[in-house]
Amino acid sequence: MKAAFYRGDRVVEAGAGESLPPGPGEVRLDVGFCGVCGTDMHIYHGHMDARVAKPQILGHEVSATVAALGDGVGGWSVGDRVAVRPLKFGDPVGFDRGHSHVGKNLKFIGIDLPGGMQSSWTVPAYTLHRLPESLSLEHGALIEPAAVACHDVRLGEVSRGETCVVIGGGPIGLLIALVAREKGARVIVSEPNEQRIELVRSLGFDAVNPISGNVVECVTELTSGGMADCVFEVSGSAPGVEVMTELAAVRGRIVMVAIHPQPKPVNLFRFFWSELRLIGARLYEERDFDEAIALAAAGRLMIDRLITDVRPLDEVGDAFAAIDANPDGIKTLIRCS
Repeated sequence: MKAAFYRGDRVVEAGAGESLPPGPGEVRLDVGFCGVCGTDMHIYHGHMDARVAKPQILGHEVSATVAALGDGVGGWSVGDRVAVRPLKFGDPVGFDRGHSHVGKNLKFIGIDLPGGMQSSWTVPAYTLHRLPESLSLEHGALIEPAAVACHDVRLGEVSRGETCVVIGGGPIGLLIALVAREKGARVIVSEPNEQRIELVRSLGFDAVNPISGNVVECVTELTSGGMADCVFEVSGSAPGVEVMTELAAVRGRIVMVAIHPQPKPVNLFRFFWSELRLIGARLYEERDFDEAIALAAAGRLMIDRLITDVRPLDEVGDAFAAIDANPDGIKTLIRCS
């Protein structure tokens, strides 16, 4: 049994792991594929060393097959194909107001606890979501990031006939664009990488490069001055935060998707002047996974176009180094079986 361990100082390597028998309420999985997330890259760069114990098994974008059931687990059978919602809920407190997915005592599996970049993984049974037979395990590994996008679009209250601007055309930004289009919205994507812009346009979206063009002028032209009903800040950059308030129409919504660990200047006057709303969106809930699976199974998320590379677990170190060296890619999967 092998696993991918983060050891610090930009070292992720395959090593011997331990296959844990499932306890009460748990299942053991044979992992099929695990996607490399932007958060995994943040860990790789050492930005989360204060939170992540070393060595830690990374990975949370997982598709798998049920291998063993613990006591008291019902509704599942050995051989079932699943995606994993990697959240371990802690004891609820009043502050949470029932929203356990962002509760104070939440533990994120793959960051705070050992993740799914291993051939055998034991998790709580409630984290499982059934994959239809029509959806491959390879595509199933993108259900977790697709659920992020479904959550973001849902909280953004996107509806048919609206215009959305997505700032950042990476994996999550593209999935947000695809989900928003399924809601009937027109989507414009701002992305500085020309290779990604080519992909954005090939998927049928309008795109603008904020380095070579003016995003506000482009959106103004494309919307005949109507601007955006909903803006998604996915870039995590200061320029993204700066421009987001310039893109929203009166009473527009701005959904904060990216993680901004350090404060950045925000034009609060625009919120006052145009009665804008700022919405935080973090992780996902059960229904977001259900929607992501339905969209993926229907072929609406163009997953084949989003997978850049697939590597075996033994090459996980090379995979992380290749992602670091190639900002053009979208999604790398690690084959864990």
